[in-house]
Amino acid sequence: MTRAEVIIRGHVQGVGYRAWTQRTAQALSLQGWVRNLEDRTVQAVFVGPRATIEEMLQRCHDGPRLAQVEGIEISWRPGDEPSGFEIRPTARAGPHRSG
Repeated sequence: MTRAEVIIRGHVQGVGYRAWTQRTAQALSLQGWVRNLEDRTVQAVFVGPRATIEEMLQRCHDGPRLAQVEGIEISWRPGDEPSGFEIRPTARAGPHRSG
């Protein structure tokens, strides 16, 4: 398994981005989580086959209808496999964002 830790920048809060991410990741059978950060970005972790994660990342560039994605930062890591895909509470942004 592969793990992608992702920060999505742009107009991505208040537009249903987390719920859209959860639905899309579940449709692709990815594991992980998504949450808002206080700096108005969205953070997500996707775990699964690399090709499937890359498909998810392509979809994240568009996001839900009202989103305006300006950029995505990706850190690839060896994967641990969480169970399911959840929406987590908002967290503070910082140098160690994964959790």
